[in-house]
Amino acid sequence: MTFASIAIIGLGLQGGSIGLAIREYLPHARTTGYDLSAEHRARAGQRQLVDTVCDTAADAVRDADLVIFCVPPGVMGFAAEQVRDALPANALVSDVGSSKQAIAEALTAALPDHTVIPAHPVAGTENSGPDAGFAHLFRNRWCIVTPPDKVDMVKLSQLVAFWEALGANVEIMTPEHHDLVLAVTSHLPHLIAYTIVGTASDLEDVTQGEVIKYSAGGFRDFTRIAASDPTMWRDVFLSNKAAVLTMLQRFTEDLTALQRAIRVGDGEQLFEHFARTRAIRRSIIEEGQDDARPDFGRGDHDGAKATQTSP
Repeated sequence: MTFASIAIIGLGLQGGSIGLAIREYLPHARTTGYDLSAEHRARAGQRQLVDTVCDTAADAVRDADLVIFCVPPGVMGFAAEQVRDALPANALVSDVGSSKQAIAEALTAALPDHTVIPAHPVAGTENSGPDAGFAHLFRNRWCIVTPPDKVDMVKLSQLVAFWEALGANVEIMTPEHHDLVLAVTSHLPHLIAYTIVGTASDLEDVTQGEVIKYSAGGFRDFTRIAASDPTMWRDVFLSNKAAVLTMLQRFTEDLTALQRAIRVGDGEQLFEHFARTRAIRRSIIEEGQDDARPDFGRGDHDGAKATQTSP
């Protein structure tokens, strides 16, 4: 193992899961942690998410050789500034955020004298906070690492090995490509879910509560996604604005085409579209990124839902 002391800043779902995974898969590594919320720090201590919960972020990183920021994208730079004076010179700085270009810029600006290699484990649930974490969150999920052009290859190899040790499959991408891909696979679906659930909420008076009472499986899945942490998702959309707007324009054009097909009764176009998208679902199952069972594999680990709703 290449990291002896790992500091986790932010002890919610991602940070807590990293701490628990380290305990299970890398038991010789020492972990420290900090969360801005005193309540979260207390609960993290009770759950033993890390070996030592510190009262300040600076105390958490003082002896670390790896620091992972697990905070919303909008406060990434602020969190990094809080540890700058205490951070060891050789420490590797990384994160788990969903919009890599903006986060890389924020971390590099706050910590110009340190090695920053952003990363994004594509894993999560709709739950948040220190009670949401579990050790197997990253198992057989992808972690995308987005190193800068000039990177310390030894430290990059160490970070890749770290995520592989936690059970993740690692992919290397440029930050720009990552943001475009995740805008399609994660950010736009969340935006659609928030929109549909919000529309249904607006219609509750009209339907006299029947939207909730008679929720079918599709709507229930949308509500699960729309239950994700609002602070984090607000920051995701604002920090990956360009890619999200590009994908949203493409989606709007496709939606308009389907709207026209329904209006004119073009069943052939609808069938071809649905058949093509059905094949995508099968491919995801074949890749091992979801479960073919009717419940999509939910509820079969650590008492937490396995359903992925990552940023």
